[in-house]
Amino acid sequence: MHAPTESRLAAVKRILRYLKGTSSYGIHLTRGSSLSLHGFTDAEWAGSVDDRKSTGGYIIFLGTTPVSWKSGKQRTIARSSTEAEYKALADGTAEVLWLHYLLTNLCFSPSFVTTI
Repeated sequence: MHAPTESRLAAVKRILRYLKGTSSYGIHLTRGSSLSLHGFTDAEWAGSVDDRKSTGGYIIFLGTTPVSWKSGKQRTIARSSTEAEYKALADGTAEVLWLHYLLTNLCFSPSFVTTI
């Protein structure tokens, strides 16, 4: 902001054009869809050739709408594919619990079982 350059101004204009063109995008909750939380987790064991760390991820749905997702390298090196899957499952479970508490605080008392 103190010393703007032409390249930064061009980058800001590009971002603003992108936001203008995607203003209709979003997460849509449809009427009549189930409001149960369910999620999927997966991991790839030792996928990074540099440091042998695994890649894990999860996606959490509220009904049919994805509301939370993450993918990336795991923080530690897994000794087996089972351990890599377990770490991804633990991350996904922590996210589901957080979303469950959030929904409860928003006065939406989930009376359902969450499946992962």
